[in-house]
Formats: sequence, C-alpha cells, structure tokens
Amino acid sequence: MHRMHLRAQTMASLRMFLVVGMMMMIIMHSPMVIVGDKIGIGVCYGMVANNLPSATDVISLYKKYNIGKLRLFDPNPDALEALKGSGIDVALGLKNEDIPSIATSTEGAESWFTTNVLPYLSNITFSFISVGNEAIPGEFANDVAPAMSNLQAVLNDHNLNGITVTTAVATMVLGVSYPPSAGQFSPETKGALADVLSFLSIKGSPLMANVYPYFAYASDPDQVRLDYALFTAKDPVVVDGNLSYHNLFDATVDSFYWAMEKQGVNNVGVAVSESGWPSAGNGGFTTPELASTYNRNFMQHVLNMGGTPKRPGAYIEGFIFAMFNENQKPSGIEQNWGLFYPNMQPVYAVF
Repeated sequence: MHRMHLRAQTMASLRMFLVVGMMMMIIMHSPMVIVGDKIGIGVCYGMVANNLPSATDVISLYKKYNIGKLRLFDPNPDALEALKGSGIDVALGLKNEDIPSIATSTEGAESWFTTNVLPYLSNITFSFISVGNEAIPGEFANDVAPAMSNLQAVLNDHNLNGITVTTAVATMVLGVSYPPSAGQFSPETKGALADVLSFLSIKGSPLMANVYPYFAYASDPDQVRLDYALFTAKDPVVVDGNLSYHNLFDATVDSFYWAMEKQGVNNVGVAVSESGWPSAGNGGFTTPELASTYNRNFMQHVLNMGGTPKRPGAYIEGFIFAMFNENQKPSGIEQNWGLFYPNMQPVYAVF
C-alpha cells in the first residue's frame, strides 16, 4: 500500500509538472502579451473625418477590444474627457503649429501644459508627449528640440518625470536606409535631429518613428517582396554583415539605430508611433486580407518583445495606424487605414 501511495504521489506530481510546463509553453509562445486585462499595443485615434462616433463611444470601443494604449495627435478636449478613468495609457501629441510658442519660453510650455495636461493628470496616465508629428524636416524643425527642453522643464517642476517627451519622425528623415548598416539621416534633417537626439540621449528616451513597410512594397513590388513586408518570410531576405532580416520592419528600425549611431548616439531607442496597412485604395496592393495580415503580425512582433537583429531584446513601443477610416483625408489609400468603420464595425479582424 505504501509503495502504491508513493507511486500515486509520483504520478500526480508528474501530471502537475506536465500541466505547469504546458502552461508555461503557452504563455511563452502566446502571440498576445496582456498588461493587466489589456493588450499592450497602441492604436492611433485619428479624427480627420466628419462621421466618427462620439469620443465616449470611441473610448468604449478601445475598452471593448482591450486596447491598452492610445495615441492622440493633439489634445482634443472631448477625447481627453472620455479617457478619464479609462485605464488606457495615452501618448499625447502637440500640434506642429504650437511648437514655436513652446520653444520660445518655458512660460509658453507651462501655458500649454496647464491647459492640456494638468486638468487630466489625476484621471489619465500620459506615457508620452510628442512634440509635433513629422515636423522634421519643415518650417518648425529647428524649434522641436527647444520645445522639448522647455516642456521637460515644466514636467520636472511638477515632478512628472514619468512622462516621456519626444517627437515623431517619418522614415523620410533617413537619407539612406538600405542596407540597414548604411542607415543615415538626410542632410536636411541632420541638424535638427542632432539637437533632438542630444536631448533624448540625456534622458534615455526613445525617438518616435512612423514605420510603414507598405509604402516601400507598393512603390517597388519587383524589388520588395510581399512576404518581407508582411512579416511572413520563412527565411532571411536581406543579409547585412552578420545580421539577417526576415522583415522590412526590423530593417527599417535598425536603419534608425545605425543612423543615430552615426550621429554619435547609441543609447536612444525607437518607439513606433505609427504603422499599418491600408485595406483599400490601391488595387491588389491594398486588401482587407493584406491589412489584417500585416497588422496582426506587427502586433505580435511588437508584443513578443524580441527587438531587432541589431538590438535583440530591445523593447519597442508600437501603435497601429489607425482606429477608423477617415473620410476627410485625400481619396484613395489615405481614407482606408482604419481597423474600424465609423459605425464601429471592424473592417477586418485583428483583435
């Protein structure tokens, strides 16, 4: 009986070991990373439309699909009111046209902060404040870094060092992006970006980048493979020295890392402030199936937290563009980036 009891205990222990092991394998290989009860991915809330749901309904939609992060391109009061108490982390944008007044003085930065951030601090978690969107290059390019510094000074005065100040740039700031190790910023952006990167390096904060493999593929499908753009390539497509690339997303992000290193900065990460794939507007290049494939794989790639070939394991924040199709944008692909129609029905399945 004693031996039978021991054998029963041993079998029970073995079964428990196997169950725990299987659970660990499921967790380790799950395509979703859950933060609390929310998916740790962001979605951009664009508003260039006249037929969108109310902000309250939009935030309810984020919550329905457990979307844990949201990017606002400007401090829209209705959206901020709706976000109160939602538990959704907010990356807040600052309009490009507001950059000069904030760059001029800390008083200008304090005024913007007092109007657009301070009233919501007790009810909203702000993860980022982005000083402009794709303001470099452009008429406000040289004001971006001073505006970042003044805004940071205001946050410091309010003991809000947990909010990251940065700016968002397009991949067009890269004068060279292929191969990734040749990545460097274009001559017209190097000056403004040098000051931005100096600020980010001191703070240890990431540069936001809008990364769209779609555009590279659609502009040159003979040279850019679809599976390379969609994260579906089984084997390396690009070999750059001792680094192998299965997808264009990683290659683009690593081009930013190399470009920053050529500027003497090696401790600044990349947060992907926009990425996505249009579901219509350009024939066979833009279908709901392609858009679904890209966004699902982008989401999984970010949530797996594997980094890139150049910086394996480096955390990359990610935001899908965008929540809705926006009918006041130029016709064609620009109106078809949304995960949802304005009636809040999915364009295709992602979550």
